[in-house]
Amino acid sequence: MKILFAASEVLPFSSSGGLGDVIGSLPKALKKRYEDYDVRVISPLYSAVKEEYRRKMKKEKEFQVKLNWRKQYCAIYSLESDGVIYYFVDNEYYFKRASLYGSYDDGERFSYFCSAILTFMDQLDFFPDVMNCNDWQTALAVIQLKTKYAIDRRYASVKTVFSIHNILFQGQYDHAVSGDVFDLDPRYYEIYDYNGQINLMKGAIVCSDRVVTVSERYAKEIMTPEFANGLDPIIRMYSCKLSGILNGIDYAYYDPHTDKALYKNYTFRSVKRKAENKVALQAEIGLPVRADVPMISMISRLTDQKGLDLLHERAEELLYDDVQLVILGTGDRYYEDFFRSLQYRYNDKVRAIIAYDKELSKRIYASSDIFLMPSKTEPCGLSQMIASRYGAVPVVRETGGLYDSIKPYHTEGGRHVGNGFTFASYNSGDMLYVIREALALYRNKEEFTALAEKIMKHDFSWSVSAEKYAQLYNSVE
Repeated sequence: MKILFAASEVLPFSSSGGLGDVIGSLPKALKKRYEDYDVRVISPLYSAVKEEYRRKMKKEKEFQVKLNWRKQYCAIYSLESDGVIYYFVDNEYYFKRASLYGSYDDGERFSYFCSAILTFMDQLDFFPDVMNCNDWQTALAVIQLKTKYAIDRRYASVKTVFSIHNILFQGQYDHAVSGDVFDLDPRYYEIYDYNGQINLMKGAIVCSDRVVTVSERYAKEIMTPEFANGLDPIIRMYSCKLSGILNGIDYAYYDPHTDKALYKNYTFRSVKRKAENKVALQAEIGLPVRADVPMISMISRLTDQKGLDLLHERAEELLYDDVQLVILGTGDRYYEDFFRSLQYRYNDKVRAIIAYDKELSKRIYASSDIFLMPSKTEPCGLSQMIASRYGAVPVVRETGGLYDSIKPYHTEGGRHVGNGFTFASYNSGDMLYVIREALALYRNKEEFTALAEKIMKHDFSWSVSAEKYAQLYNSVE
């Protein structure tokens, strides 16, 4: 089987969050499990791609990409790793930017990327059995494949899977740019129109052969108005296509036994060495060096979606306790300023690191005793899995993939079950209550250490999910 993943980011080359993690690990897991599969990935060649990777790339081809009335330069570079071939679309006008997203012309940038994907198939004579597109940035490739390119039997043979990682971002634009920017044919207006706007995600859902989202719970949630950001009628209409498969994490990349980013390496058998990481992190970021104090961390985009308003309501009350709180992330200016202020007022207890730093994030996971993730919505969430891998006990709200992956710790039939602490209602009081449950367990060193060992052994790898994706791809052949 020939599978092409199309995505706007892929680790270790480019990433701003969970999408990059998934596209960096799922194709490798598929190739490892099914050696006869031809697995390839295509993504933009951003300026953020490091020189160490660029030196290994091979230039495959140069050609022109047609965007309605104009043509744009395109070069395709390739690199093979772990049996997967990665292609990179080079155009400095669109991708030589300070950040992956957030430019005024993101619509045009990813319209170009989608056109480049489809042109690349012809130029390199690679027509996959299945093209798996991811989120709104590649939604147009699904729409154009099933409309503009459908008359070409080579493209018509390509089946499509569209993955929804976050339904909050749908690629919505005014119809005034449908031709110039997206080269959308007015004959297919009913496909891409939604509530008087272009909606690229809606168009991809309509056109794709299968739709998959990143957890079983989230697949159910997005059929409701509370979670679908207005798209629930479309999700319900095409629910026959929809399935949910829980993401995994790359166990080679996230491995406390070998991770060079850590101060001290350890396994579940030596989980007590987390304390050595904690005191080293405290020294690095300027917190009082105390091995005995429970460290609570959050590594997150600083937005309402991540439950920051709950922490905002209860931070002062939480800090009455003997704890340290470490926050790493960027996002809404309001929350960035709030956490800076919190650090200023509780300088001996709080560190707010307003940055995106992958290496530091792994040191924080390895140093933390408790990892907080009180999300309002969470399609899958990888942080709770990574935290578990590094022995930080997760405290999460029961939504999306958090519900699927973390079960409440309690005693049942004389034995301890569950792998974290959870709360159901989106309520700051409930959040604080379960944090304090986790803190109470922390004071029972033997039981808390046993829980940390247990969660480190929990399997959040791609082993099961990769098989489910293979079944999904086989179902559309």
